[in-house]
Amino acid sequence: MNKIAITAETEKSRAELRSSAPPEDDAPIWSGTRPAAQSNPRHGWLSRLRSYFILDPLIWIFTVVLGTISLACSLFDRNGRIQHNLARFWSRLVMKTILSPVTITGADQKTFDNSKPKVYAVTHASALDIPVLYVYLPFQFRIIFKSELLSYPFVGWHLKRSGQVCINQQSPAASIGAVKSALRSLRSGMPLVIFPEGGRTRDGNIQPFLPGAFFLAIKAQADIVPIALVDTFDLLPMNTYHIKCQPLEMRVGEVITTTGLTVRDTEAVSAKVKSAIETLHSALMST
Repeated sequence: MNKIAITAETEKSRAELRSSAPPEDDAPIWSGTRPAAQSNPRHGWLSRLRSYFILDPLIWIFTVVLGTISLACSLFDRNGRIQHNLARFWSRLVMKTILSPVTITGADQKTFDNSKPKVYAVTHASALDIPVLYVYLPFQFRIIFKSELLSYPFVGWHLKRSGQVCINQQSPAASIGAVKSALRSLRSGMPLVIFPEGGRTRDGNIQPFLPGAFFLAIKAQADIVPIALVDTFDLLPMNTYHIKCQPLEMRVGEVITTTGLTVRDTEAVSAKVKSAIETLHSALMST
């Protein structure tokens, strides 16, 4: 057999292998890490123009106007309830603007029963996670946030004046005053929302949890509710102003109790909540 015949036979074999391979669309979309982002024609230059010249300016207008009103209300709104309602109104405006409906699964009346102290542990992939929570968590709550947010105009001012809790999650004992304030809130029936990753993910994957995020839950013997927000990273990841309007999902997991636990169990609780959230996120990604 001459060289040309051998080459032709080899190319024929390669073609047969390619044709017998499963199509790329059959590849699993969840394997423990987030699949590489693929370009979507719906999110091309028209989507960018809409975001930069319509959506983003509207959100900034909502933020400046309602943030100013919130600051004025903080002069007499001692318990932060008026400011929470303003934040919820701001969030509703934002969610209607970005045209991204949210589907909630796994939640029932018992899940959101705050007669006992509750801490809601939520994934954090986008700046728009906050509006989602304000609209779709049907009760008053306070957020544990990192001190860096205090430098943001209007947003930082609102966080500081509306009763939200600023704690160093890597060392919660270093924020004794804030910890005591948060414990009083929890024990008085005010739920807390925490982002155990410490900040927004940069790649869409769930980041390592900071065990200190669950220090308060254990100290208050509060139940922990894991929540996975899905597709908010694709909606608006870090370091961009391009909002890619699309459906979102909020998956609420089973309540995790801390009754009888001590601060020595913080690492174990952190691992249990992380496992629950990863399961929620994985289940949604595969549907």
